[in-house]
Amino acid sequence: MLRGIEFANPGFFWLLIFIPAMVAWYIWREQKLQGTMSVSAVKGFSLPAKSIIPRLRHLGIILRSLALIALITALARPQSALSWQNSTTEGIDIIIASDISGSMLAEDFKPNRLEAGKNIAIDFIKDRPDDRIGLVIFSGEAFTQCPLTIDHDVLINLFKDIKNGMVDDGTAIGMGLATAVNRLKDSEAKSKVVILLTDGSNNGGSIPPLTAADIAKKFNIRVYTVGIGKKGYALYPIQTPYGVKYQEVKVDVDEVTLNKIANTTGGKYFRATDNEKLKGIYEQIDKLEKAKIDVTQYHKKTECFLPLAIFALFLLLAEFLLRNTLLKGALT
Repeated sequence: MLRGIEFANPGFFWLLIFIPAMVAWYIWREQKLQGTMSVSAVKGFSLPAKSIIPRLRHLGIILRSLALIALITALARPQSALSWQNSTTEGIDIIIASDISGSMLAEDFKPNRLEAGKNIAIDFIKDRPDDRIGLVIFSGEAFTQCPLTIDHDVLINLFKDIKNGMVDDGTAIGMGLATAVNRLKDSEAKSKVVILLTDGSNNGGSIPPLTAADIAKKFNIRVYTVGIGKKGYALYPIQTPYGVKYQEVKVDVDEVTLNKIANTTGGKYFRATDNEKLKGIYEQIDKLEKAKIDVTQYHKKTECFLPLAIFALFLLLAEFLLRNTLLKGALT
């Protein structure tokens, strides 16, 4: 991306003040050299043929002024500043592993835990346009809803489509994490991250959560765990023959295990008890990862003084040739 012209030695522009002084001295000298003569009649004088050459007698000062402007600008060393970013080798690969079990329908978040998590995660995705991001969902089992992609429009549409009931109910945290790790293990990104969001305790799947954490550590994958749900009890909707009824259900987030997963992989555990806190957690993760990976920037400057120097030389040469040929005697 071309950012414009910069000058390595801008102090030389102070020399431009000599140009008005030179022009003023030229005008004063012209006035001093002009004389007057009075005659009683002009009958005896033959009028000279009209010529454009006398009208060009000031061309010399114009050429010299332009040449000096070009020369001073060249001395200031103009440079074109070209810069670009290499975000393909320095980016971050992120898998969001989201719990979609029945308990995620609890309404201590608005409108419920699952929808709140989706909306806030989508905002997080929109704020990281340079990263490859994928989506794993889990309940009693786990599967990849979207592999790592830079096409975030596709990812967001697939994220919006997730809902409870897509797989058998349960909370297979270990399977969710293992599936996310499987998607990241072959990545060549400088940083590989899993954001694991759940509201319960592991009660399904064939892989224990801490075993999945050890696998993540082996592949240098950092896991940020998020326990979602307010403290104590939450309202949970239950479908009955008479419509939807609500009952108080105990919130059962296994904070001990989530903490161990985060500590094992070099990540961090967070607890979200409402929409605002969950949004703040995603913002913290966003800042943490941006702090760890700096996008490499390359800058290249190209010297642009040579064309100006050549132009100044051309003007001075033109002034010299005109003074000593066509305008000889007309220029002063």
